[in-house]
Amino acid sequence: MEPIRVGARVLIPASAIEATFVRSSGPGGQNVNKVSSKVDLRVDLSRIEGLSESARTRLDRLARRRDRIGRLIVTSQRTRDQAKNLADVRDKVRALVARSLVAPRTRRRTAPSAAAVHRRLDAKRRSAALKRQRSRASREDD
Repeated sequence: MEPIRVGARVLIPASAIEATFVRSSGPGGQNVNKVSSKVDLRVDLSRIEGLSESARTRLDRLARRRDRIGRLIVTSQRTRDQAKNLADVRDKVRALVARSLVAPRTRRRTAPSAAAVHRRLDAKRRSAALKRQRSRASREDD
């Protein structure tokens, strides 16, 4: 198994990756009963090299499927070809780690525009008027 390179400084060493090949589900005829084309890749996230602490925290949050040891589980059975599924699962891991490298932009609070405030208040007035019309007539009207 070759290491997975993510960007210039981040590397998932081969020792942190474990791949198993199992029989795939779905269509494939007799082939599906003979060939183990589904790829089950497990990655030890703690052994990824070059991740900052904040990126490691984001990756920990993004990595949903884990085994009982805590390794990330990624599978692929997209094609009937084992090599293509292996490439696909490696791409999925690379994309997940790359996503954790990008720090989210911090949201700056902004005030609503004058037009937005005006639209909101107009909508409230219309709604209140509509509800007033629905109410029963008061006793003074009788």
